[in-house]
Amino acid sequence: MSSTQLEITRWSAQELARLVSDSAPHIAVFDCDGTLWSGDSGYGFMVWSLEQGIVSRSTSDWMDTRYRAYLAGTVSESQICGEMVQIYSGLREQELRSAATRYFEEHVRAHIFSEIAELVSTLHAANVELWAVSSTNKWVVSEGVRNFGIPEQRVLAAEVKVVDGIITSDLVDVPTGPAKADALRRVGIPHPDAVFGNSLHDLAMLEIAAHPFPVNPSPALLEECAKRGWGYFRPREAADLPAPIAGE
Repeated sequence: MSSTQLEITRWSAQELARLVSDSAPHIAVFDCDGTLWSGDSGYGFMVWSLEQGIVSRSTSDWMDTRYRAYLAGTVSESQICGEMVQIYSGLREQELRSAATRYFEEHVRAHIFSEIAELVSTLHAANVELWAVSSTNKWVVSEGVRNFGIPEQRVLAAEVKVVDGIITSDLVDVPTGPAKADALRRVGIPHPDAVFGNSLHDLAMLEIAAHPFPVNPSPALLEECAKRGWGYFRPREAADLPAPIAGE
């Protein structure tokens, strides 16, 4: 059944703020790409870093092949998100941190959803414990959410082990889909008070929330909102964006 055939409540910014305030959360969890800001900063950073020559040409060609396979459906979301951090194996982590800072400032900061930023600021001022959960690499996510008041120790994102300052290919975590909810459980948050997400990859953690708040939902998540009777919020900056892919 199409979401267009079902009535779904679309919240205004004021209604979202009231609903969040009324839920009185102690812990609030945010997805990042598509929820805090528009676009895919994980893929964007990968492409940008390849263009910058941060990794070798052969690695760049291999990653291009893998990403095409992902788009064709022969490589999973979890696989590609893991590989997108593993390609930096052998580099110094400080180099990636510096690159992530530059990338975010030049290519992502301008695309932050202002109404969500205001909401997060209100939660931070109220001493709500804020977390970020994303399948994008942890270097970019940590940089991106710092000004939201979310410290790196409360960032759960695609990550590899770092030994003596050198990045390895050993995966620590790739939180996407059900793995997002699993990551929260591992840090002792089996049922967060409030969760904000935009795609099917966030559905599992929206489902474990006392109060799910879909933000800028993809068509597929909008279908799930209809089934569950959830409302949703569409940031004003999202109005001029291309329609997201159905499965996102």
